[in-house]
Amino acid sequence: MATPLAERLRPQTLDEYIGQKHLVGKDGVFTRFIEAGNVPSFILWGPPGVGKTTLAKIVANELHRPFFTLSAVTSGVKEVREVIESAKRQRFFDATTPLLFIDEIHRFNKSQQDSLLGAVEQGVVTLIGATTENPSFEVISPLLSRCQVYTLKRMSDEELEQLLQRALTTDKELSGRDVEVREREALFRFSGGDARKLLNILDIVINASDGKVVIDNESVTNALQQNIALYDKGGEQHYDVISAFIKSIRGSDPNAAIYYLARMLAGGEEPRFIARRLVISASEDIGLANPNALLLANACFDTVHKIGMPEARITLAETTIYLATSPKSNSAYMAINEALAFVGKDTANRPVPLHLRNAVTDLMSEAGYGKDYKYAHDFEGNFVEQEFMPESLAGKQFYTPNTTNPTEQKIAERIAVQWKGKYK
Repeated sequence: MATPLAERLRPQTLDEYIGQKHLVGKDGVFTRFIEAGNVPSFILWGPPGVGKTTLAKIVANELHRPFFTLSAVTSGVKEVREVIESAKRQRFFDATTPLLFIDEIHRFNKSQQDSLLGAVEQGVVTLIGATTENPSFEVISPLLSRCQVYTLKRMSDEELEQLLQRALTTDKELSGRDVEVREREALFRFSGGDARKLLNILDIVINASDGKVVIDNESVTNALQQNIALYDKGGEQHYDVISAFIKSIRGSDPNAAIYYLARMLAGGEEPRFIARRLVISASEDIGLANPNALLLANACFDTVHKIGMPEARITLAETTIYLATSPKSNSAYMAINEALAFVGKDTANRPVPLHLRNAVTDLMSEAGYGKDYKYAHDFEGNFVEQEFMPESLAGKQFYTPNTTNPTEQKIAERIAVQWKGKYK
C-alpha cells in the first residue's frame, strides 16, 4: 500500500516546517527550546492538520530524546502505566528524559489523566499533549498547571501555496507527473487551512487522472464528489458538520439537527464537544425566549460527562430536539455584543454615579458615596425609579426585547411600565 502524500512530506526539522512562525520562527519558543537542549511539558492546541504531531516529533528528533506515543482514542490507564514503566527502565544516571506524546489528550477521562500526574511531577517523562479542544475545559487542573499551552493556527493561503509547491517539486512521485495548477481557489477552500487535508485532496485529484493533470476549481470539486468517503476520512469535516448542526437548531429544524448529530456521533465526534456547543446554542439562539433551554443544556453537559457513550446519544438527541423546537431569541447575545462594542470604543472616563458607589471608608461616606441610593426592596413591587447609568449615558439602551415570543413580550411590557418609556 502506497504511503500517503501527507506522510511522505512530513517535515523532519524546524527548517522544513511550514506555518506557526510565532512558535518556530527565529525567535519562536520552540526554536529556543531546541537551542537550549531542553523542553518542558506542553500541550499543543489547534485545529486538525496544522502540524501538532509533526512538531512533537521534530522536538524529539532535534533533542535526541526517546519518544513514546499514545492515542487517547485507543489507549487506557493500562497502556499509560506500561509506557511510564518502560520510561522508568530507560532512566540511567545521565539519560535524557523521554518524551511521551498523547494525541487527542482531551479524550482521556479524569482517571486516565490522573495516571499521568506522578510521572510528569517526578520527571519520569516530559508530556506533550495534542488537542483540538480548549485544554481549560478538557485537561484536569493539576495536569494543566504543569504544562505550557501553545496555540497553533490554521494555515494561511500563502502557507498552503508553499506546501503545494513543495509537494509538486520535492515529492518523488508527484515531481515525475505532468501537473499544471491553473486555479487554487477550490483547493484552498476545501482545505480550510488544514495541511493534511490539502495533501489528501492533491492525492485524490492526481490519482484520478492519467497523463497530464490539470488542477482547477472544477477538477478539484469533481474529484472530491467522487471520493467523498476518502475526503471525509477520520471526520475531517468536523467544522462543517458542527456548523450545519448549530444552524439547523437555530433554524428550528429538528430533523436536520438530528441528522447532523447522527453524522457526528457515527464519525466518532467527542460527545462532550457536542454537549458544550448545545450549551452555547441555548444561550445564543434560544436565550430569554425559553430560559429553561440553558438549564436542560447544562444538565445534558453534566449527563454526558457522567455516562458517556453509547447512552449519551439519547441525552444529546433529547436536548437537540428541545433546542431546535424552542422559540428563538438572540437578544441577550446582541445586547452583550453591542455593550462590548460600545465600551471598546468609548474613550470617555464615565464615573459611576455617587449613589451607586460603595462607601467602605468614612472618607468615602463624607464624599457622598452611597448617598441617596434607594434600596429597591423597600418600595412597592421591589422597584423604584433611579438612575443607574453614568450621567452622560442616561437612557442608553443595549437590550432590546424580542417581542415575537411571549416570554420577552412580558419583559418588554414590564420594562415599559417600570421605566415609563425611558427604554424604547
